[in-house]
Amino acid sequence: MIALAVDIGGTKFAAAAIDAGGVVHARAEIPLSGSGPAEQTLHDVVAEITARVPVGRIEGIGVGSAGPLDPVAGTVSPVNIPGWRGFPLTGTLERMLPGRPVRLAGDGQCMALGEWWRGSPGSAPSRAMLGMVVSTGVGGGFVFDGAPYLGQSGNAGHIGHITVDPGGSPCPCGAIGCVETIASGPSMVRWARDHGWAGDDAKALAAAAAAGDAVANLAFRRAAGALAIAILTSAALFDLDRVVIGGGVAAAGPTLFDPLRQAIGENTGLGFLRRLRVDPTRLGRDAGLLGAAALVLLQDTRNLPPRSHPR
Repeated sequence: MIALAVDIGGTKFAAAAIDAGGVVHARAEIPLSGSGPAEQTLHDVVAEITARVPVGRIEGIGVGSAGPLDPVAGTVSPVNIPGWRGFPLTGTLERMLPGRPVRLAGDGQCMALGEWWRGSPGSAPSRAMLGMVVSTGVGGGFVFDGAPYLGQSGNAGHIGHITVDPGGSPCPCGAIGCVETIASGPSMVRWARDHGWAGDDAKALAAAAAAGDAVANLAFRRAAGALAIAILTSAALFDLDRVVIGGGVAAAGPTLFDPLRQAIGENTGLGFLRRLRVDPTRLGRDAGLLGAAALVLLQDTRNLPPRSHPR
């Protein structure tokens, strides 16, 4: 059984053909920057896969998308794609591959599910896990007892929009002082530049921090503090045992994770929170694709919305 997995993120569209053992048979990725209209980019990235894997082998389509989204209606409104407001993503994919059921979830939810499914082969799976994507934005998703938790609207897990600084900066979501206003890559760069750093992007900021730049290091410590508040809040509410973090900012490694673990340790109160593990992704950029495939391939789907079928 092979699933077509589609991952629609903040900077790129990716797709892959993945089987029930987690083996990737083909993959493709197209950056949004410099590409054509988003709908055409979607067609192009899917066509790259179907040119290499016969459509007859594809049993279904799993999609992880930036949100907000409505997985029952099959529509998405990614903040980073202004032309997609209520875009019928599920219906578009159904027309591209007629007869294949489609499942849709948030990109952070798929990242979490992918890590739960394939991130720790051979070890006992987490009972309550949070997956986070810290990149252009800050997203997340929960997996409880092997099933992603989507919530009533399909948008559970928006951890980047927990308020951590009530007097802070406006967030694109409309609130004030969200995690994303401090810990996303663009927010970190903006703060560092306001405080005298002269670099251009989050990758350069991470390199500067690793080289000892004081402002760059403080930007990462601020981000770590905001993430720690959000993680501990979630852990206290849902009794989490594991948090996995991926995304471009998380690729900074110890530059982010050392101050993050320190902040969590300094602010952990309740005893049951002390067993919480916080780790970088083991799957990297594949986590979201594997999670999208798992929407189709895994048997336990009790928390997923109904499958969409061609109309």
